[in-house]
Amino acid sequence: MKVSIHCPGRTPTLQLLYGSLVLGALATAVACGSTSSSTAASSGKSEPAGTSPPASPSSAVTISAKSVAGVGTVLVNSKGQTLYMLTSEKGGKITCTDDNGCTKAWPDTELPEGVSSATAGSGIQMSLLGTVKSSAGEVYVTYHGWPLYTYTGDTGPGEANGEGITAFGGTWYALSTSGNPVTSIYSQSGSEGADNGY
Repeated sequence: MKVSIHCPGRTPTLQLLYGSLVLGALATAVACGSTSSSTAASSGKSEPAGTSPPASPSSAVTISAKSVAGVGTVLVNSKGQTLYMLTSEKGGKITCTDDNGCTKAWPDTELPEGVSSATAGSGIQMSLLGTVKSSAGEVYVTYHGWPLYTYTGDTGPGEANGEGITAFGGTWYALSTSGNPVTSIYSQSGSEGADNGY
């Protein structure tokens, strides 16, 4: 391909050299543009419609045990919030749902998409952790067969304001590390009473 570039006061050799530099710069710009486009496409920043990125370890649900005033050592989530069970849900039967408004007051402990199980934190028996699927296909975390919930009346960690509330077809209790509902009141000194199995 012949390139003719007119630059007054320059020799033909310089004209050709100048033309080569311009074409080289254009070629580099085009090449760099296509490289950056393919790099951006392969970076995974934009996912195809209908797909989700794999869950990161930070999105896993961790269940731990912690001493909470009034109920003793019970199950808590990664934020330190007390976890509760509902007596009508023995055996993993879901009665607290979005449809009946229950989860607005008692948010469920649901696994993120791509996560198959909860993580056992300090004081928790891994063998008692499990899951149950709701009618809507959501996967809830269970402990000793009980689906786990927090309570909106607990404004922070270390509270158990939901203990003993009767609502939505049953009574709400915190869960002991043995997987039994804590149905007795604990003294301020932290000495445990017996928890009742269901």
